Amino acid sequence: MRSNILFTIIFAIVLAGALPKNVVEAQNCGCAANLCCSQYGYCGTGNAYCGQGCKQGPCNSSPTPTTPSGSGSVADIVTPAFFNGIISQAAASCAGKNFYTRNAFLSAVNSYPQFGKLGSAEASKREIAAFFAHVTHETGHFCYIEEINGASGDYCDENNREYPCVPGKKYYGRGPLQLSWNYNYGPAGRSNNFDGLNNPDIVARDAVVSFKTALWFWMNRVRPVVSQGFGATIRAINGIECNGGNPGAVQARVRYYRDYCSQLGVSTENNLTC
Repeated sequence: MRSNILFTIIFAIVLAGALPKNVVEAQNCGCAANLCCSQYGYCGTGNAYCGQGCKQGPCNSSPTPTTPSGSGSVADIVTPAFFNGIISQAAASCAGKNFYTRNAFLSAVNSYPQFGKLGSAEASKREIAAFFAHVTHETGHFCYIEEINGASGDYCDENNREYPCVPGKKYYGRGPLQLSWNYNYGPAGRSNNFDGLNNPDIVARDAVVSFKTALWFWMNRVRPVVSQGFGATIRAINGIECNGGNPGAVQARVRYYRDYCSQLGVSTENNLTC
């Protein structure tokens, strides 16, 4: 009887050794639904697999979040050379030349850590390229802080009761993406700890706040359509340019996007226009 048990144990060990490594260890995971992926990348059950550091599966604690593969940091992608390559094209007389800075942008990104994180290095770089393509077009290579003749326009939606216009305040375009309208200034301010309805001018005075409003607009109004292609981002930012409304502006945005994708080492996707 003891010899039979010993034979069974030896046979099991030999069989396990004969199995493909990914069946026994499943390194880097891809486990079955009832197995945990351990902190070291193996599948199994019990505390060694489902306890501290468990990455996925029926973990005993919340799975350890992982960074999208190869996405890198925004600071690594938006290098000084990349940022300066844009702003250097603005004339010395431009107000934005001494207002917008890479440091202000990166400081604002800290409030939006999901920006430039889309699951792959390529998708992340395309999002960053798209953002700066629109910023370049909206500000003239960071030349303009405020919309030209914006104060003469009416950007008050009086039907919006949630974010009512404040008498005497103007909600024309300001900042990297030219934030406009009371219904954008209100929630942008609420999300970034300033009073956008009573103090819209801060977007043109504080560069970090300015970039924060651009990132707020991007993450709330543009990010949801990024996967549909660059053309969809044009429609989200300034839809009146689409469907023949302003083909020159559309093509200018696309040129910037192609250029920045090339600089960042990624190809463009389909659906570039709108």
